[in-house]
Amino acid sequence: MSLARDGIDIFLDQLWLEDGLSQNTLAAYRRDLSKLSARLEEQGASLDSADEAELERALLAGVESEKPATRARLTSALRRYYQHLLRSGRRSDDPSARLASPKQGLRLPKSLSEVDVEALLAAPDTDTPLGLRDRAMLEVLYASGLRVSELVGLTLNQLNLLDGVVQTVGKGSKERLVPLGEIAQDWLLRYLREARPLLLAGLPCDAVFVTQRKAGMTRQMAWHLITQYAARQGLSRVSPHVLRHAFATHLVNHGADLRVVQLLLGHADISTTQIYTHVARERLKQLHARHHPRG
Repeated sequence: MSLARDGIDIFLDQLWLEDGLSQNTLAAYRRDLSKLSARLEEQGASLDSADEAELERALLAGVESEKPATRARLTSALRRYYQHLLRSGRRSDDPSARLASPKQGLRLPKSLSEVDVEALLAAPDTDTPLGLRDRAMLEVLYASGLRVSELVGLTLNQLNLLDGVVQTVGKGSKERLVPLGEIAQDWLLRYLREARPLLLAGLPCDAVFVTQRKAGMTRQMAWHLITQYAARQGLSRVSPHVLRHAFATHLVNHGADLRVVQLLLGHADISTTQIYTHVARERLKQLHARHHPRG
């Protein structure tokens, strides 16, 4: 094992222990740092001993093929890595401190109209156990704004259907309570009573959403199902995350306070949620242009 890989492993262990980051986030850090380490080695440098100029060359190596957002993420990974080396005494300087992040234009998240969401929710055949499961899953996603990993990770003891809320564990192992709303609650109850027992055929399972294999659903399967239902309704590029964006966008469009949306989404920082003020502003511009005589 190379020294760079050793250093990355130690860094990721520290992130997991101190910040409780998810395995998906840790895997993304590993990919980014491994990519940069390989570029540094090609120029005769190493990740742990590189100077500012060597880091700049490693980042510029991808300027033709990588989007600004990708290069910004790589720069962020470097900064966090060298802050770790500095704190642990493995370096006395931070060569990433003056690296400039590529400028990115404001990217509004892709969302769905309320009509599109209704079409997507109606796609599953609820006369079948699998279709009923999928309808309940889509309803819960749209009503709660859960991440897909949070959705497939739900267990029965996280449901409080008497109060109509679910308790979920998000990024950084932070718990939050999210309301379901009456419609999603009704579909979820129907699935739990009618479809889930048939799918499990008497076998025990803690997962809320289960498959014909008598086990909990995976992230990949949930993603695949949602994209399939979207395509069936003529909707392109729809993913679980797009449904999460639709949840937040529609809340803001209907007057929800940004702090409330932040809590529901489980964002640690309000700045992450502020993108939805731009979404709402764009929606108001479109409505003005369409309906105002001077639009």
